[in-house]
Amino acid sequence: MLHELLLSLLGYTGDLIVDERDRQLSVGLSPDDPISNQCTFKLASDISFVEPSERDIIEKTIALGFYYRELDRFATKSRNLSWIRPGNESPTPYTSVFPKEKMENQSVYRRAIANGITEILSVYRSAILHMEQKLLSDHLPILATVTQGLNKFFVLLPPLYELILEIERDGICGGKLLNLLHKRCHCGVPELQTCIQRLLWHGHQVMYNQLASWMVYGILHDQYGEFFISEKEGNSDMNITEKLTRMSVNDGTLSDWHLGFHISLDMLPEYIPLHVAESILFAGKAIRVLRNPSSAFRSVDAKHTKLMGDELLPQSESDKIESMLQNLKESSEFHKRSFEGSVDSIRAIAASHLWQLVVVRADLNGHLKAIKDYFLLAKGDFFQSFLEESRQLMRLPPRQSTAEADLLVPFRLAVTKTISDDDKYFSRVTLRMPGIGTKADVSKSKYVDGDSSLLSDTSMEMSLDGWDGIALEYSIDWPLQLFFTQQVLSRYRRIFQYLLRLKRTQMELEKSWESVMQQDHSNFSKRVNGSTSTSTSQQRRQCFRPMWRVREHMAFLIRNLQFYIQVDVIESQWNVLQTHIHESRDFAQLVDFHQEYLSALISQSFLDIGSVSRILDGIMKLCLQFCWKIENQETNASTIELERITEEFNKKSNSLYTILRSSRLAGSQRAPFLRRFLLRLNFNSFFEQTAQGVMNVIRPRQTIPVLQR
Repeated sequence: MLHELLLSLLGYTGDLIVDERDRQLSVGLSPDDPISNQCTFKLASDISFVEPSERDIIEKTIALGFYYRELDRFATKSRNLSWIRPGNESPTPYTSVFPKEKMENQSVYRRAIANGITEILSVYRSAILHMEQKLLSDHLPILATVTQGLNKFFVLLPPLYELILEIERDGICGGKLLNLLHKRCHCGVPELQTCIQRLLWHGHQVMYNQLASWMVYGILHDQYGEFFISEKEGNSDMNITEKLTRMSVNDGTLSDWHLGFHISLDMLPEYIPLHVAESILFAGKAIRVLRNPSSAFRSVDAKHTKLMGDELLPQSESDKIESMLQNLKESSEFHKRSFEGSVDSIRAIAASHLWQLVVVRADLNGHLKAIKDYFLLAKGDFFQSFLEESRQLMRLPPRQSTAEADLLVPFRLAVTKTISDDDKYFSRVTLRMPGIGTKADVSKSKYVDGDSSLLSDTSMEMSLDGWDGIALEYSIDWPLQLFFTQQVLSRYRRIFQYLLRLKRTQMELEKSWESVMQQDHSNFSKRVNGSTSTSTSQQRRQCFRPMWRVREHMAFLIRNLQFYIQVDVIESQWNVLQTHIHESRDFAQLVDFHQEYLSALISQSFLDIGSVSRILDGIMKLCLQFCWKIENQETNASTIELERITEEFNKKSNSLYTILRSSRLAGSQRAPFLRRFLLRLNFNSFFEQTAQGVMNVIRPRQTIPVLQR
């Protein structure tokens, strides 16, 4: 009976101790059979020489044998490596023995936990062997000796059995398994806590190996989708994929950076904060970029001998990262503070080298300055020349098939007059008319990499005459696409179109005044020569006076708005961005600063307030209509139309002032610069007086006399 009892404690039943589950199965127990949810080891019912009290002790003791067997079956199944085959190897008759469901349930984390369980079971087997030797050498009470020798396992094996039962029942693996073990560590039994911590240590070994692969080499080694950093399958968002394809020169690192990887919250253990996981994600993506530079970039960078020292990621830095992870791996317990500190250090290393790549080697600041020059109209002389050369063209509606080609002529004339040959960035600028014509390359030379295709917002509403859709594109090389994403370039295009409409309106108002002054000087010469009577000249001057008063109000508003945006907004925010660029050595921080810069430009220019942007568009539209009407005043005047334009302008301008001085905007981030703008507009309280009740009070219209010809 002694040996049958000891064998049952190792999971083997016989005539004395039976397994009720074996009786229910027509065949023997298979390793793939599910774990039983209750103990099935019992003392045979036909045994009569065992007292009831002894029967209770024996059945309580042999339950350890049941737990041992189920734990051993779980460990054996989880550690079975026969299902592994190379990824490029086709299924064979041998591998087909293992069904697809079984292969999908495989888990490297379960295998690690199974290794830990095997360690515990080996201690259990040693205890039984020692007990057998002790009982054979000395005549000791069997049951008392067995229960005393296995006392500590009564608090270990049942919870471990419940653990694997939950794992099998719920299909827990990966980060979920680590999370489960971490929760089970919090118990009041020191022996069990030590045991669970050992299992968690085994699970963390797998996680640290995956972290080392990801953060040292930029390789995601996660065959069964158990790591909390996961790869997006197939890049399902085809629209974004097409954008990236057109943006880059088939560079895989760009696709990986923007679309390739994400945090799988299901597999993220609760004891690892989300911001730490984001740091791990960023570090791995940065390492991938640094270890896989574009071939075109390598050939260009080779020309700069002063940058040829170390690689983009020196081996010493990789060794430092690996050493940090190795120290974490060798620790017997998981220390959250040490883990987060190491992750932050690794992220700082990756961000610093990525900053060096993008800011120093790729000349980020030079490209930012070029984008400011052309997208934010910092090169005012160039755009002034372009608008003057294309002024007559823009008086006519754009032609569907030749709109961009028509603009190409005045654009090149402006280039010849204002852009020097030393400007190495202008070759990247391309003019477009979204939704009208085909793309026209207006640069002085071909693109460096031959790729000038960028995305455009073809759904843009074309206002007034259609020329408001003029847009610029900027060719970006690797690795600047990591910084200048399509979203960023789209926001720059939006600001550019707004500024160009504003500058065009301002120029038309100036040209209208210039043309009437020329006409006035011509009339004065005729009067001096006696060709025109003095009374006719005075009548003409008197008739035009109300129109010039309206034109001056328009010019005053447009001029101050343009000065506000260019000086108080763009230049001020540009200086803030430059300060951040010079002080920061972290690429991720730099991206955030640039996003704040763009958001400030859009916000303080009121492009994010629909009511204000619609009023401004309406005001610019009215100004252009007014300029074109008064130029035709001497031939065939439409006085009623001019009066309508004047009244609409007065309403919109005063409505604009009313909205801008509202309490909602006064308390926003726009407040400091907005107050300067309002002070310029209302320096003599004109707007404040006329804006009161502007939407409710109908004022008598100012009559513009018809010119007597």
